[in-house]
Amino acid sequence: MSLKARLTQPEILCAPGVYDGLTATLAEQAGFEALYLSGAAVAYTRLGRPDIGLSTMSEMADTMALIRDRVALPVIIDADTGFGNALNAQRTMRAYERAGANALQVEDQTFPKRCGHLSDKSLISKQEMVGKISAMAEARASDETLIIARTDAIAVDGFDAAIDRAEAYVEAGADALFVEAPRSGDEVSRLARQFAGRIPLLANMVEGGQTPLQNASDLETLGFSIVIFPGGIVRALAKTAQSYYRSLRTHGSNGPFQDRMFDFGGLNDVIGTDAMLAEGSRYEAGDD
Repeated sequence: MSLKARLTQPEILCAPGVYDGLTATLAEQAGFEALYLSGAAVAYTRLGRPDIGLSTMSEMADTMALIRDRVALPVIIDADTGFGNALNAQRTMRAYERAGANALQVEDQTFPKRCGHLSDKSLISKQEMVGKISAMAEARASDETLIIARTDAIAVDGFDAAIDRAEAYVEAGADALFVEAPRSGDEVSRLARQFAGRIPLLANMVEGGQTPLQNASDLETLGFSIVIFPGGIVRALAKTAQSYYRSLRTHGSNGPFQDRMFDFGGLNDVIGTDAMLAEGSRYEAGDD
């Protein structure tokens, strides 16, 4: 089922954050229907840097292509600001589509952007963002590739300004809507009352962020269509990795940590090493 078709169903779509082929594989094995390729997660893992606009469009497209080579699930990809003006956003659309993305999330921050849950953000004009959405729609090769319009206006100009921008983005042809960082459960509910049933509405759950954490079923009840957990996997793995390295440094051995990690065979089972080697053997010369 395409992502576009899936969003016509009443059940909320829960898309965990991934940043490479391994995390995408693990999420697929856990039974998720779609994935979210997080720009923040790529910055954290590939660069070891914060989400402040340092990662590039080509790095994201390369990552998307590697994930698509590994899994078939629909992928929503973070397109940041489109990496520039409307023409840059069109190029981003073409590159991400070629890499296998099913939906692009684009936001109305200035470039370089910063994480939606950081302070001191700034915005382009509403008119410029409307033009950017229209330009991306014209550039896409398939109508099945969705544009998710995000506004960061709550933190900059307040809730009412965010609603005004979101309405303009819907009118401009966005396929789904993402109003970033509502500051309370009441604001989350007000967003749902304004847009649910008119356009697929996305919620972003960030541990320690500006928005109170809610589970998928509660958001579905409110009327949200998609919930993403973009950086959760990095925070989970980083905490585990920190403990692992400290243990290895202290003990000079992986022994004390062994019950918290895969052994060699266990990881090979997860990534399908035996099946892949068997597949490769089919292409070896059969006659001497």
